[in-house]
Amino acid sequence: MEFWFSEKQTPHVKLSIRVDRQLYSGQSEFQRIDVFQSPEFGRFLTLDGYMMLTEKDEFIYHEMIVHVPMAVHPHVQDVLVIGAGDGGVIRELVRYPEIRHIDMVEIDPLVVEVCKAHLPQTSCCLDDPRLTIHYADGLKFVRSPQDKYDLIIVDSTDPFGPGEGLFTREFYGNCYKALRADGIMVNQHESPFYEEDAVACQRAHKRIVESFPISKVYQAHIPTYPSGHWLFGFASKKYHPLRDLDEARWNQRGLPCRYYTTTLHKGAFYIPAYVEELLRHVE
Repeated sequence: MEFWFSEKQTPHVKLSIRVDRQLYSGQSEFQRIDVFQSPEFGRFLTLDGYMMLTEKDEFIYHEMIVHVPMAVHPHVQDVLVIGAGDGGVIRELVRYPEIRHIDMVEIDPLVVEVCKAHLPQTSCCLDDPRLTIHYADGLKFVRSPQDKYDLIIVDSTDPFGPGEGLFTREFYGNCYKALRADGIMVNQHESPFYEEDAVACQRAHKRIVESFPISKVYQAHIPTYPSGHWLFGFASKKYHPLRDLDEARWNQRGLPCRYYTTTLHKGAFYIPAYVEELLRHVE
Protein backbone atom coordinates (compact mmCIF):
# COMPACT_ATOMS: atom_id res chain seq x y z
CA MET A 1 0.00 0.00 0.00
CA GLU A 2 1.28 3.49 -0.87
CA PHE A 3 1.05 6.41 1.56
CA TRP A 4 0.90 10.01 0.36
CA PHE A 5 0.99 13.38 2.11
CA SER A 6 -1.31 15.89 0.42
CA GLU A 7 -1.41 19.63 1.06
CA LYS A 8 -4.41 21.55 -0.20
CA GLN A 9 -2.96 24.67 -1.85
CA THR A 10 -6.29 25.96 -3.16
CA PRO A 11 -9.79 24.43 -3.15
CA HIS A 12 -8.85 22.94 -6.54
CA VAL A 13 -5.12 22.17 -6.22
CA LYS A 14 -3.18 19.73 -4.05
CA LEU A 15 0.51 18.95 -3.73
CA SER A 16 1.05 15.24 -3.03
CA ILE A 17 4.31 13.60 -2.00
CA ARG A 18 4.75 9.87 -1.52
CA VAL A 19 5.75 9.02 2.05
CA ASP A 20 7.87 6.08 3.22
CA ARG A 21 7.05 6.60 6.89
CA GLN A 22 5.99 9.10 9.51
CA LEU A 23 8.87 9.92 11.85
CA TYR A 24 6.97 12.12 14.29
CA SER A 25 3.46 13.33 15.03
CA GLY A 26 2.51 15.51 17.98
CA GLN A 27 0.28 18.34 19.13
CA SER A 28 1.82 21.34 20.88
CA GLU A 29 -0.04 24.15 22.62
CA PHE A 30 -0.07 25.97 19.28
CA GLN A 31 -0.20 23.50 16.40
CA ARG A 32 0.10 19.97 15.10
CA ILE A 33 3.66 19.01 14.14
CA ASP A 34 4.53 16.16 11.76
CA VAL A 35 7.76 14.92 10.22
CA PHE A 36 7.71 12.50 7.29
CA GLN A 37 10.32 10.58 5.32
CA SER A 38 9.85 10.66 1.55
CA PRO A 39 11.81 9.10 -1.33
CA GLU A 40 11.88 12.31 -3.41
CA PHE A 41 12.26 15.16 -0.89
CA GLY A 42 13.89 13.39 2.05
CA ARG A 43 12.51 14.37 5.43
CA PHE A 44 9.93 17.13 5.57
CA LEU A 45 8.18 19.14 8.27
CA THR A 46 4.51 20.12 8.28
CA LEU A 47 2.63 22.34 10.74
CA ASP A 48 -1.15 21.91 10.89
CA GLY A 49 -0.89 20.01 7.62
CA TYR A 50 0.99 22.78 5.77
CA MET A 51 4.42 22.19 4.27
CA MET A 52 7.16 24.12 6.09
CA LEU A 53 10.34 22.65 4.63
CA THR A 54 11.83 19.62 2.94
CA GLU A 55 15.44 18.47 3.11
CA LYS A 56 15.68 18.64 -0.68
CA ASP A 57 14.69 22.27 -1.29
CA GLU A 58 15.00 24.12 2.06
CA PHE A 59 18.41 25.52 1.03
CA ILE A 60 16.69 27.80 -1.51
CA TYR A 61 14.47 29.52 1.04
CA HIS A 62 17.13 29.83 3.74
CA GLU A 63 19.88 31.10 1.45
CA MET A 64 17.61 33.72 -0.11
CA ILE A 65 16.22 35.08 3.15
CA VAL A 66 19.71 35.41 4.71
CA HIS A 67 22.33 36.13 2.04
CA VAL A 68 20.35 38.82 0.18
CA PRO A 69 20.39 41.27 3.15
CA MET A 70 23.88 40.17 4.23
CA ALA A 71 25.29 41.05 0.80
CA VAL A 72 23.78 44.55 1.06
CA HIS A 73 24.35 45.64 4.68
CA PRO A 74 28.07 46.35 5.23
CA HIS A 75 28.28 45.66 8.99
CA VAL A 76 25.68 43.35 10.49
CA GLN A 77 26.49 42.57 14.12
CA ASP A 78 23.18 42.11 15.90
CA VAL A 79 20.34 40.11 14.37
CA LEU A 80 16.75 39.38 15.42
CA VAL A 81 15.12 36.31 13.90
CA ILE A 82 11.39 35.80 14.37
CA GLY A 83 10.23 32.22 13.92
CA ALA A 84 12.83 29.94 12.30
CA GLY A 85 12.43 27.14 14.83
CA ASP A 86 13.74 24.65 12.26
CA GLY A 87 17.17 26.31 12.48
CA GLY A 88 17.80 26.88 8.75
CA VAL A 89 18.08 30.67 9.03
CA ILE A 90 20.47 30.31 11.99
CA ARG A 91 22.61 27.82 10.04
CA GLU A 92 23.12 30.41 7.29
CA LEU A 93 23.66 33.37 9.65
CA VAL A 94 26.38 31.76 11.77
CA ARG A 95 28.54 31.45 8.65
CA TYR A 96 29.27 35.18 9.09
CA PRO A 97 32.00 35.69 11.72
CA GLU A 98 31.21 39.42 12.17
CA ILE A 99 27.76 38.65 13.60
CA ARG A 100 28.17 38.89 17.36
CA HIS A 101 24.67 38.10 18.60
CA ILE A 102 21.44 36.56 17.31
CA ASP A 103 18.13 36.67 19.19
CA MET A 104 15.74 34.03 17.88
CA VAL A 105 12.10 34.33 18.95
CA GLU A 106 10.10 31.15 18.42
CA ILE A 107 6.61 30.77 19.87
CA ASP A 108 6.63 26.97 19.99
CA PRO A 109 9.41 25.13 21.91
CA LEU A 110 8.23 21.78 20.53
CA VAL A 111 9.08 22.84 16.96
CA VAL A 112 12.71 23.37 17.99
CA GLU A 113 12.78 20.09 19.91
CA VAL A 114 11.31 18.09 17.01
CA CYS A 115 13.63 19.67 14.43
CA LYS A 116 16.70 18.98 16.58
CA ALA A 117 15.64 15.34 16.83
CA HIS A 118 14.49 14.70 13.25
CA LEU A 119 15.89 17.44 10.96
CA PRO A 120 19.60 17.70 11.85
CA GLN A 121 20.43 19.14 8.41
CA THR A 122 18.62 22.39 9.27
CA SER A 123 18.89 22.45 13.08
CA CYS A 124 22.66 21.79 13.16
CA CYS A 125 23.68 25.23 14.47
CA LEU A 126 21.09 25.89 17.18
CA ASP A 127 23.78 25.49 19.84
CA ASP A 128 25.97 28.30 18.44
CA PRO A 129 27.21 30.43 21.38
CA ARG A 130 26.12 33.67 19.68
CA LEU A 131 22.49 32.52 19.63
CA THR A 132 19.91 33.17 22.35
CA ILE A 133 16.55 31.45 21.87
CA HIS A 134 13.50 33.17 23.35
CA TYR A 135 10.32 31.11 23.51
CA ALA A 136 7.85 33.95 23.12
CA ASP A 137 5.34 35.62 20.83
CA GLY A 138 7.33 37.57 18.21
CA LEU A 139 4.64 40.25 18.03
CA LYS A 140 5.03 40.98 21.75
CA PHE A 141 8.82 40.55 21.84
CA VAL A 142 9.47 43.19 19.19
CA ARG A 143 7.51 45.88 21.07
CA SER A 144 10.36 46.52 23.53
CA PRO A 145 13.72 46.87 21.70
CA GLN A 146 14.65 50.21 20.15
CA ASP A 147 17.60 50.93 17.88
CA LYS A 148 19.06 47.50 18.73
CA TYR A 149 19.37 45.37 15.57
CA ASP A 150 21.12 45.72 12.22
CA LEU A 151 18.99 43.02 10.62
CA ILE A 152 15.58 41.50 11.36
CA ILE A 153 14.57 38.30 9.57
CA VAL A 154 10.91 37.37 9.81
CA ASP A 155 10.74 33.65 9.03
CA SER A 156 7.07 33.30 9.86
CA THR A 157 4.49 30.68 9.03
CA ASP A 158 1.55 31.71 6.84
CA PRO A 159 -0.66 34.69 7.91
CA PHE A 160 -3.12 32.65 9.96
CA GLY A 161 -2.89 30.70 13.22
CA PRO A 162 0.27 31.38 15.31
CA GLY A 163 1.85 33.48 12.53
CA GLU A 164 -1.07 35.84 11.94
CA GLY A 165 0.21 38.72 14.10
CA LEU A 166 3.48 38.85 12.14
CA PHE A 167 1.73 40.39 9.13
CA THR A 168 0.22 43.43 10.90
CA ARG A 169 0.97 47.14 10.68
CA GLU A 170 1.81 47.17 14.38
CA PHE A 171 4.39 44.42 13.94
CA TYR A 172 6.18 46.07 11.01
CA GLY A 173 6.17 49.43 12.82
CA ASN A 174 7.78 47.83 15.85
CA CYS A 175 10.38 46.17 13.63
CA TYR A 176 11.21 49.61 12.25
CA LYS A 177 11.76 50.95 15.78
CA ALA A 178 13.86 47.94 16.78
CA LEU A 179 16.25 48.49 13.86
CA ARG A 180 19.24 50.82 13.92
CA ALA A 181 19.36 53.83 11.58
CA ASP A 182 20.63 51.71 8.67
CA GLY A 183 18.76 48.51 9.52
CA ILE A 184 17.21 46.00 7.12
CA MET A 185 14.17 43.77 7.58
CA VAL A 186 13.45 40.80 5.34
CA ASN A 187 10.38 38.59 5.51
CA GLN A 188 8.76 35.73 3.67
CA HIS A 189 6.11 37.37 1.54
CA GLU A 190 3.91 34.49 0.39
CA SER A 191 3.22 33.49 -3.24
CA PRO A 192 1.63 35.88 -5.75
CA PHE A 193 0.18 33.13 -7.92
CA TYR A 194 -3.00 31.78 -6.31
CA GLU A 195 -5.69 34.30 -5.44
CA GLU A 196 -5.85 33.83 -1.67
CA ASP A 197 -2.05 33.92 -1.35
CA ALA A 198 -1.87 36.96 -3.61
CA VAL A 199 -4.24 38.90 -1.33
CA ALA A 200 -2.03 38.08 1.70
CA CYS A 201 0.97 39.16 -0.35
CA GLN A 202 -0.62 42.51 -1.23
CA ARG A 203 -1.66 43.14 2.34
CA ALA A 204 1.81 42.46 3.76
CA HIS A 205 3.47 44.61 1.11
CA LYS A 206 1.09 47.53 1.74
CA ARG A 207 1.85 47.51 5.47
CA ILE A 208 5.61 47.32 4.93
CA VAL A 209 5.52 50.19 2.41
CA GLU A 210 3.70 52.28 5.03
CA SER A 211 6.44 51.57 7.59
CA PHE A 212 9.74 51.75 5.63
CA PRO A 213 11.16 54.30 3.16
CA ILE A 214 12.70 51.54 1.01
CA SER A 215 10.53 48.50 0.34
CA LYS A 216 11.19 46.03 -2.47
CA VAL A 217 10.13 42.49 -3.32
CA TYR A 218 12.29 39.66 -4.64
CA GLN A 219 11.59 36.09 -5.68
CA ALA A 220 12.81 32.50 -5.66
CA HIS A 221 11.65 29.19 -7.07
CA ILE A 222 10.82 26.73 -4.27
CA PRO A 223 9.25 23.54 -5.68
CA THR A 224 7.24 22.45 -2.62
CA TYR A 225 5.71 25.85 -1.81
CA PRO A 226 2.34 26.78 -3.37
CA SER A 227 2.85 27.33 -7.12
CA GLY A 228 6.64 27.12 -6.67
CA HIS A 229 6.87 30.91 -7.08
CA TRP A 230 7.74 32.52 -3.75
CA LEU A 231 8.31 36.14 -2.77
CA PHE A 232 10.38 37.81 -0.06
CA GLY A 233 10.17 41.37 1.19
CA PHE A 234 13.25 43.60 1.57
CA ALA A 235 12.64 46.72 3.68
CA SER A 236 15.26 49.17 4.85
CA LYS A 237 15.79 52.55 6.44
CA LYS A 238 18.83 53.27 4.26
CA TYR A 239 20.08 50.56 1.91
CA HIS A 240 18.74 49.79 -1.55
CA PRO A 241 18.96 46.06 -2.38
CA LEU A 242 20.53 46.66 -5.80
CA ARG A 243 22.35 49.99 -5.58
CA ASP A 244 23.98 49.03 -2.28
CA LEU A 245 24.80 45.43 -3.19
CA ASP A 246 28.56 44.96 -2.75
CA GLU A 247 29.27 41.99 -4.99
CA ALA A 248 33.04 42.01 -4.57
CA ARG A 249 32.84 42.14 -0.76
CA TRP A 250 30.38 39.26 -0.56
CA ASN A 251 32.16 37.10 -3.14
CA GLN A 252 35.49 37.53 -1.34
CA ARG A 253 33.98 35.64 1.58
CA GLY A 254 33.99 32.47 -0.49
CA LEU A 255 30.77 31.18 1.09
CA PRO A 256 29.62 28.16 -0.91
CA CYS A 257 25.91 28.31 -1.74
CA ARG A 258 23.71 26.02 -3.80
CA TYR A 259 21.18 28.69 -4.88
CA TYR A 260 22.32 32.21 -3.99
CA THR A 261 24.82 34.12 -6.09
CA THR A 262 25.29 37.88 -6.34
CA THR A 263 24.26 37.66 -10.01
CA LEU A 264 21.05 35.86 -9.02
CA HIS A 265 20.56 38.51 -6.28
CA LYS A 266 20.22 41.19 -8.94
CA GLY A 267 17.90 39.13 -11.11
CA ALA A 268 15.65 38.18 -8.19
CA PHE A 269 14.42 41.77 -7.86
CA TYR A 270 13.22 41.86 -11.49
CA ILE A 271 9.78 40.43 -10.89
CA PRO A 272 7.20 39.33 -13.51
CA ALA A 273 4.66 41.79 -14.91
CA TYR A 274 1.72 40.18 -13.10
CA VAL A 275 3.50 40.58 -9.74
CA GLU A 276 4.36 44.20 -10.51
CA GLU A 277 0.68 44.79 -11.28
CA LEU A 278 -0.37 43.05 -8.07
CA LEU A 279 1.87 45.28 -5.93
CA ARG A 280 1.65 48.51 -7.96
CA HIS A 281 -1.36 50.09 -6.27
CA VAL A 282 0.26 49.92 -2.83
CA GLU A 283 3.59 51.50 -3.78
